[in-house]
Amino acid sequence: MIKKTSNKVANTKEKSTSIKQTLQGSYIIIIALLITAPVISISFSWLQIVRYNKIITNVNKTNRLNQIVKKDVSNEIWDIVAGNKTFSEGRQYEIIDDIRARLDDILYNTEVTENQQMLEVAGRAVNTLTQYVDRLGLQIQNNFLVVENEQILDEIRGVSALISDILQDFIVLEIESAAKTNENIKKVAVSLSLLEIIIVIIAMLFSFSTQRTVTLSINKPINELVNLSSQIAEGNLEARAELPNVEELNNLTENLNIMAVKIKELIDTNIQEQKNLQKSEMKALQAQITPHFLYNTLDTIVWLAEGNQNSEVISVTRSLSSLFRTTLSRGQDWILVKNEFEHIENYLLIQKVRYRDILDYKIDCEPGIIDKTMLKLLLQPLVENALYHGIKNKRGKGKLSVSGWQENGFLCFEVKDNGIGIKPERLKDIKKQINGNLDSSEKNDVYGLYNVNKRLTLYYNSEVKLNIKSTYMEGTSVFFKVPEIINV
Repeated sequence: MIKKTSNKVANTKEKSTSIKQTLQGSYIIIIALLITAPVISISFSWLQIVRYNKIITNVNKTNRLNQIVKKDVSNEIWDIVAGNKTFSEGRQYEIIDDIRARLDDILYNTEVTENQQMLEVAGRAVNTLTQYVDRLGLQIQNNFLVVENEQILDEIRGVSALISDILQDFIVLEIESAAKTNENIKKVAVSLSLLEIIIVIIAMLFSFSTQRTVTLSINKPINELVNLSSQIAEGNLEARAELPNVEELNNLTENLNIMAVKIKELIDTNIQEQKNLQKSEMKALQAQITPHFLYNTLDTIVWLAEGNQNSEVISVTRSLSSLFRTTLSRGQDWILVKNEFEHIENYLLIQKVRYRDILDYKIDCEPGIIDKTMLKLLLQPLVENALYHGIKNKRGKGKLSVSGWQENGFLCFEVKDNGIGIKPERLKDIKKQINGNLDSSEKNDVYGLYNVNKRLTLYYNSEVKLNIKSTYMEGTSVFFKVPEIINV
């Protein structure tokens, strides 16, 4: 919202947010949401695959073990009973140890308690089988009858069959566990699919919300800045925009607010300078038509008329008339160089009548610049200053020269006198005063110089200033140069 405030830029202590940080945080949350379901799915699937693989492996191992129990033990004992090999040559104990090792391996990889108990029963049966084999070895060692040995063989075959049945039941239970695991995988797959859909929906809703939030955080401040610039363009320099508390836009908003303040200050300063300029011009006009100068000139005309010096009366009267005409110049600020020099000549002609005993003057203007344009009433205050503060304060006849010439694209002017001059300390003080802020209402003997210097700066540029050189008891020179004006 655009507000009207004082020259202070609108500010706020609220913590600013960053669009970049907001987007980065949103991306992290969205990515986290999107990878959650796949991570869960992969983890669960991997666990189920490992479990399923254990079950299948157990089934394969148990089936192989069942073949060993049913055939290898019985065949090996039969060869011993039949006399094909001795008890010590037989592999019966090696086979039983292999059976026991395989049972332990299967038991280690079995997770279902019921199945583990069944394998433990099979292990106890293997111990019983070992006992029968031991009895057979004792009987053979003690030369028991073949019939008695065959009875032990039948017992061994019965225990082997029992172990085989237990292993067969274990295989059935493992297959059932595999089926349950498969059902769990299906159910979890459905659940994970639903979870993924829900997460995707949440991620989409969150991304839309973030997009809307970021858009509002950008569009609103941008619109306020557009409105602020429009207000400034329309001339409302009191308009200000509140800081949007968006890190990327705070500096831009603050700079626009400061720009509005600076523009207002510049306009106010320019208005004040224009007022000062008008005051300076009025002072310049007043300096030309002061009652004192007018009274002295009229007294001179009366004095000349009483002396029947009619030609001088006519000359002074014409000069006075021309002097006022140039001074007023129909309200124009710019005149031709020749008109400015005519103005000086008229002024000096009047003063020459009054100060004929102490004043000689010379006016020299290059013909090439007489039709050039310059700011009016620049030379007369300098001439007046040279006359009243230089020549009048020196004994003997004074000489005053006014020169104008062109140099490197500049119009150059110099007013020079051989008057009393200025002491170095005073000259330094004068330069300081004319380049400072001198109150025009004050009665100051440097006001003429200050007025010319100020008008040069205002109408031309800050580099155009008076250059004053003076030597005490020898004279003073005031010089300035201005750029040639093509169009006014």
